[in-house]
Amino acid sequence: MRAAMYYSNRDIRVEEIPSPAAGPGELVVRVMASGICGSDAMEWYRIKRAPLVLGHELTGVVEQVGEGVERFRAGERVAVAHHVPCQSCSLCLKGHPTACETLRTTNVDPGGFAELVRLPPINVDRGTFRLPDEVSFEDGTFAEPLACVLRGVRRAGVRPGDSVLVIGCGIAGLLFVELLRALGAGRIMAVDVSAYRLKAAEAFGAEAAFQAGGDLLSRVRGANGGRLADRVIVCTGNARANEEALGCVDRGGCILFFAPTDPGVAIPLPVGDFFFRNDVTLTTSYAGSPADYADAIELIRAGRVRVGRMITHRLALAEASAGFQLVEKADASIKVIIEPQR
Repeated sequence: MRAAMYYSNRDIRVEEIPSPAAGPGELVVRVMASGICGSDAMEWYRIKRAPLVLGHELTGVVEQVGEGVERFRAGERVAVAHHVPCQSCSLCLKGHPTACETLRTTNVDPGGFAELVRLPPINVDRGTFRLPDEVSFEDGTFAEPLACVLRGVRRAGVRPGDSVLVIGCGIAGLLFVELLRALGAGRIMAVDVSAYRLKAAEAFGAEAAFQAGGDLLSRVRGANGGRLADRVIVCTGNARANEEALGCVDRGGCILFFAPTDPGVAIPLPVGDFFFRNDVTLTTSYAGSPADYADAIELIRAGRVRVGRMITHRLALAEASAGFQLVEKADASIKVIIEPQR
C-alpha cells in the first residue's frame, strides 16, 4: 500500500510499504480522510522518531475484521482514536484518563497518512466509533481535535456566560471559539499574529479579535466591560503569549495551557501577584478520553460545532508534503485534510 513517510517537514515521500492484516481482536480500516494536526508539523517533536507515518485524525471504512471482534463489520464507517487509556489504573479511576500511561503509548499502525491502518485490540475496544451517516469522512476527522478541545473546556471549568480569552487562533483556537459559542460562553475574545486567523475567529463566534502585540491587558478590559477574562485559553507555545496570559485572568478565574512551548523554554510565574489576585487556577490539558470522542462526534452530527467550514484544503496522499507547508504558514490554511484514496 501507499503511505506518506515523514522524514522532516520538508521531506515527506510517498512510499510503498506492506499492507497490514487484522489479527485476533483487531481491525484494518481503509482510510478515507486524515487531518494534518499542528502537532504533526511540530518538527522538533516529530523528527526524533523519523522516518514514520503520521496522521492521527482519521476516519475510514472497516476493511478487515479480526477473529473475536463482534462490534464491527466490514463496510462500516468509523472514526478512530489513536491514543486510548487503560481505564483501570489509578489515574483513570480518579478521572484523569488522558494522564494514563497507556494512553501515551498506544497508537494505530502505521498512521492515518496511509491507505490502510491496523487497529490493535485496545483501540478497537475503546477507540473506534461508528461515524453517523450524516457526518462526512472529512468532518469526522475533527472528532480527535474536538475531543481534545472539549476536554480542555471541561478542565478550564468554563460555565455559561463566562468571558473567555483565546490566545492563538490556529485550528485548536478556532475550535475553542466555535465550541465556546455552542456551549453558551459569554464574551469570547481572540488574539493572534495573523489577520487571516483573526477574521476566521470572528466568523466562528469571537466578539472581539486582537492583533498580537501592544497592551493586551487594556484591550481585554476594554472589550470586557473593564474586567479581565474569567477564563484564558492559550493555544500557542509562543513564550511571550504564555507570559501575557498570566496577566489577563480575573480573580477566581482559570488559565488553560493547551500547547507546549519549545524545549527548554521557561515562563516566569508571578506567584505574589496570583496570591493577592485570589483563587486563580493554572492548568493544562492533553488529548481526549473515549467519552470526549463520543461527545465530539455527537456535537458534529448535531451541527452544534460547524467543523466543515474550517476545511480549506483537501489533498491527495501524493500532496502530503504540500499540505505540511500549508499548515506551517499562518495565513495559508485553516484545516488541511489528506484523502489517501485519491
